[in-house]
Amino acid sequence: MKSLQLFKNLMLGAAVISCLLFTACHDVPVETTRPTAHQYDHLVFWKWNEKFLEIDRVARGYRPGPAPRALGYLGLSAYEAVVAGIPENNSMANLMPGLEVPKADPDQEYYWPACVNESYAYLMKRFFFSLENEQPALFNSIELTRVQLHDQYAQATTPEILARSEEFGLKVAQGVYEWESTDLVGHNAFLNAQPLDYVPPVGPGKWKPTAPDFTRAMFPQWGKVRTFAISETDKLSKPPIPYSENTASLYYNQGMEVFQMVNMINNPTPDQQAAAYEQRWIGEFWSDDILNLTFSPPARLLAIADQVVSSERMDLAGCAELFAKMGFALHDDGVATWYSKYYYNVERPVTYIQNVISKDYPEAINWKTILKNTNNGLYITPAFPAYPSGHSGFAGAGAKILSSFFEYNPSHPGTYTFTDLCHKDRSDFIGTPRTFTSFKQLADEDAYSRVPLGVHWRMDCSAGLEIGERAAQRVLEMPWKK
Repeated sequence: MKSLQLFKNLMLGAAVISCLLFTACHDVPVETTRPTAHQYDHLVFWKWNEKFLEIDRVARGYRPGPAPRALGYLGLSAYEAVVAGIPENNSMANLMPGLEVPKADPDQEYYWPACVNESYAYLMKRFFFSLENEQPALFNSIELTRVQLHDQYAQATTPEILARSEEFGLKVAQGVYEWESTDLVGHNAFLNAQPLDYVPPVGPGKWKPTAPDFTRAMFPQWGKVRTFAISETDKLSKPPIPYSENTASLYYNQGMEVFQMVNMINNPTPDQQAAAYEQRWIGEFWSDDILNLTFSPPARLLAIADQVVSSERMDLAGCAELFAKMGFALHDDGVATWYSKYYYNVERPVTYIQNVISKDYPEAINWKTILKNTNNGLYITPAFPAYPSGHSGFAGAGAKILSSFFEYNPSHPGTYTFTDLCHKDRSDFIGTPRTFTSFKQLADEDAYSRVPLGVHWRMDCSAGLEIGERAAQRVLEMPWKK
């Protein structure tokens, strides 16, 4: 009997052990370590940003609004394509009413750079589709960039993982583009940058086409474009200085500042030579106004970000968040700035100088800016109202996003010293690099540069910085982290 009982006990123990082993193998999930987006470098973002800058330089109708809008959607799509690989971050898709994008399968491995690659390639072809006929070699370089990166990734992961990753990045981009196209004011707006049906308001101090080319207003409807983070009330900047022709007024004094600054730059006395060169350098260094010469003003902040990201060797996860935030902020600033421009309709300095200041200074009747259109040789003013300044807004927005990543943190406990190399090899204007001890200083100079160039009042610059920083702040307030 004792032997029988011992046998039963042994059989029961074996059954229990067998059950436990079966449970361990089949019911309890085995932890697997899959690569996160932190384990990859920044190069896929850098590569596509540089391609964007190359295209932005020549893309007609994209400056100033459609370019940052494209950056916003490119950034959103790339972020959503890799956010599942950033454990500490939230998706932003649920904050965008109507946006539907797939979710990554948590049980599958993804090669995150490949997700980003397909996302950018798909959207770049659609945002810049007009180049297919206008500049086919440049348009085809989008696909060549995709293939080059695909071939590189094919050596780094399995065919199965690569195919899954590329399909996922593509589907996210398709969802983002479908949603983007529902913004009827912004979608393909570059095709009608200067609508013929817009008639500017008339009155003292109101904007009108400026000498010498008298170009029609650009993007008067841009303030109605859909935004990512700002509210309707965020769109309106504070009121400008009231119009006045009184020589003691602030308005007149700001006009005189522009008038005298440009005169000093063009005709300096011997003791003004150094100051004149410095002011011209600042004006030309930050211009980025002219199509076919440089990339656009908002894209300048992308070019700066690329330099910092490379220097800091930022990982893929950090880049996904940075360039999504940068795109959102630049785009939302553009919408707010253009809303305010056409709300206040403030004239440009050249109009006031030629019509009002010329009453006291007759030579002002033929005054002109130092912003030279290299396409036709004319000294021009951008074709939209002055207040607030677009350059200043983009600078304020972009610099605040950069500061949030690279200043006042464990890696950089204070500000960030940075030398801007964007135009270091240019000889057709003064592109000599300039060094800044903070991103705020960089933004302030970018904004101020419009005064010595002769195209903005000082009030435009301060208001532009303010509205750009506000746009960036709204983006930073979004729930990016879990």
